Amino acid sequence: MTTTLSRRDFIKFLNSCLAGVALAPTGLRQLAGATQERSPKEGPTSAPEGEKAGDAQWAFLVDINKCIGCGRCVLACKLENRVPLDPDYNRTWVERYAVAENGEVHKDSPDAGLNSFPTLPKTDGEKPEFAKSFFVPKLCNQCDNPPCVQVCPVGASFKTSDGVVLIDQERCIGCRYCIIACPYGARYFLEDGPVTPTGQSRVADKCTWCYHRITKGLKPACVEVCPVGARQFGDLRDETSAVTQAVREKEVHVLKPALGTKPKVYYLGLRDWVQ
Repeated sequence: MTTTLSRRDFIKFLNSCLAGVALAPTGLRQLAGATQERSPKEGPTSAPEGEKAGDAQWAFLVDINKCIGCGRCVLACKLENRVPLDPDYNRTWVERYAVAENGEVHKDSPDAGLNSFPTLPKTDGEKPEFAKSFFVPKLCNQCDNPPCVQVCPVGASFKTSDGVVLIDQERCIGCRYCIIACPYGARYFLEDGPVTPTGQSRVADKCTWCYHRITKGLKPACVEVCPVGARQFGDLRDETSAVTQAVREKEVHVLKPALGTKPKVYYLGLRDWVQ
């Protein structure tokens, strides 16, 4: 007997299959060669031979009270990681928050903060009276419980043994599930054109905390160029690290803690309404 599926039923069936592949922790994901945790030496994003990440507990610290919104971090990231200068492609960006006298909050990030921020806009023909303003750098939070890794149907998004979430762009199929799953907007899709170091296009991309640098004992590019020390990076195993001391001794916060993603980007001076 031959069964005929309507177009609507076929689409429902196809979506259920894709969801099963994306969400299943074993079974189909294993058949596809998916791995949620790998050695940092695997794949095209691996550490060079002879280097050892060990059991590092990497952490990133952003001091909002220090950031001046100069944009040097954004430019340094693009140059270091061959990210297109187009403002739609950003591994890190800077947002400005301005609070008016009436309590209203104005948020902007022109060109992702790459260039200097313009004068705050006028409202109803008059310049609003702002009580304060500040800058909030954003980047991949390298979650300890990353939803982007969980939804990848082919294991292209994975977490290294030292806890950094990377993308194997040679394996990525461009389904964009990870981009949708990231609650921090830290991922983007590379359109046509060989724009990755390996020549890939139509794949997902994001901040890696400059993994190729930190595995050599260097700082991420954005940290290296910050003129005021608003960005800090370190290993929480190092008791002398400024990051370790801040996380253990000061009042630090993370973005969207209720989601349970366990971010490893910590903020000093973060307001609870900043998302």
